[in-house]
Amino acid sequence: MTSPFQFTFTNLEKQYRIALDEGYQFLTCRQYFLQKDQLPKKAVVNRVDIDVSVAKADRLRDLFDRLGIKATFFVRLHATEYNPFSFENYRILKAIKQSGHEIGYHSEIIDQAAIWNEDPALCLRRDLEVMSTMLGIPITGVASHGGMTGLNNLDFWKTHAPEEFSLDYEAYDNGPAFGLFADSFYVSDSEWTRWKCYLHGELCSNDRRSFGEHARAGHALMYLLIHPETYCREHPYE
Repeated sequence: MTSPFQFTFTNLEKQYRIALDEGYQFLTCRQYFLQKDQLPKKAVVNRVDIDVSVAKADRLRDLFDRLGIKATFFVRLHATEYNPFSFENYRILKAIKQSGHEIGYHSEIIDQAAIWNEDPALCLRRDLEVMSTMLGIPITGVASHGGMTGLNNLDFWKTHAPEEFSLDYEAYDNGPAFGLFADSFYVSDSEWTRWKCYLHGELCSNDRRSFGEHARAGHALMYLLIHPETYCREHPYE
């Protein structure tokens, strides 16, 4: 089976270089939150959800550092696939922090509450404290993770606001303080073997163009979500 876009790190770097050549400036999610009323003429909010592989996130850090751009890396705390505070993964997270990238929490608090029979607000406060203590930085942003339980972790935010937890934003919050998903052209690799996109929160059906192709289209504000484990050197089973 072939794909119009090969999800290699080499091809991904080409996508970012296209956007840079088109005059885009890259922002973290928190930078967008702080300056959303004074954005560059062409901006990309650069988001990375570490669902499975911290090691591959390190390759993205190296790519971003080489290009001179920043990103927000959202980290899971309870993933079966990785321990963020193992010897190597903690070293990588420290390198991400030291390179000036933002680190946020990839939250699974509805899942936790159901599995552990605990209050989700308690789970969130505890996880934020753990992350902040281990990394030595305030955690000011959360992105809800979609896992295998069939539950929607975004449901928590129907009755809660980020400021209740000393957070600046939840990554899909459509309130006036953030509202990035609804205000932007959103493009993501979250279908693993193809791109998908949304315009102002509405799915663009059958539009499988890559990030670089959308950058050439000249959208003023783009919201890019990528996942490290989507990319490889040569093939998905390496």
